[in-house]
Amino acid sequence: MYIAQAFKGLHDWWRYVVGLAIAIIGVFIFSIPHGIGILFKTMQGGTIDQSRMNDPAYLMGLFESNVNLVFILLPFAGGLLFLLGVVKWLHKQSITSLTTSRPKIDWKRFWTIFFFWGILSSSLVLIDYYMSPEDYVFNFNLQPFLILCVIAIILVPLQTSFEEYLFRGYLMQGIGVVTKSKWIPLVITSAVFGLLHLSNPEVDKLGPIIMIYYIGTGLFLGIMTLMDEGLELSLGFHAANNLFTALLVTADWTAFQTHSIFKDLSDPKSAEFMDILMPVFVLFPIILFILSKVYNWTDWKGKLFGKVVEPSTENNRMSEEINQIGTE
Repeated sequence: MYIAQAFKGLHDWWRYVVGLAIAIIGVFIFSIPHGIGILFKTMQGGTIDQSRMNDPAYLMGLFESNVNLVFILLPFAGGLLFLLGVVKWLHKQSITSLTTSRPKIDWKRFWTIFFFWGILSSSLVLIDYYMSPEDYVFNFNLQPFLILCVIAIILVPLQTSFEEYLFRGYLMQGIGVVTKSKWIPLVITSAVFGLLHLSNPEVDKLGPIIMIYYIGTGLFLGIMTLMDEGLELSLGFHAANNLFTALLVTADWTAFQTHSIFKDLSDPKSAEFMDILMPVFVLFPIILFILSKVYNWTDWKGKLFGKVVEPSTENNRMSEEINQIGTE
């Protein structure tokens, strides 16, 4: 039913190709400030290694952490702005129908999973800190931390919302209405979501095994979206995951370099199960089970592997069945 929301707007396949291109243009336009910053830094005599301009980890370390975070997150805000514009004007579809199959967006769902995962993930970090204090250093500095809070609270949800609206929303619905399938967009969006993280510095430190986490997370969020018939839960989970991480802990080898409360000094290669495999194979299935009980999810096979049917076609089929019963 969630994917079928796309039928409420213009859903020709070429519109999704054009829409995706426009969203990418939005990302590039909002990347211009970063380019200007690098240009000014060069003009002021700053040392810029031109041979490393394609290295994301290098680019992320060129500026003060808070300034750098703004540069990193702005492109996602641009992508979100352009994507929502595409949905409204190119597809003539409401933002509500892109977000959920419910009559209106259920913000209670968003905040429930936001605080649930934010508190749980933060608790796991704090437990690890108390169990292995030698792996952390207390990094708290009030003034830059407060600035970080303002930046993160404003821009991180825009970053995560862009990724959710693009993958679990726009592309999930677009691929679904084109293929008339639910599992195909689930697999494709999860795989692409994971592969787009290949440029993250974590991949260099942890190796290819980190892709299990990225693709697994995409699959987890996609299942959550299809089973709950909306993006509210995935929006809340993703926002909490990135926001609480940015504020609580950072490391020299992570994508977000922030003035967080703690800095992780541990060897990333020694944390494969805890940081990669446990969330995907233990925590995520448990969370899906809990959510299924809270929100009474049923018909897993139909919602994950069923056919996408246009509402008018489904209504006609039901009417024919009712009429047939009436004539018997």
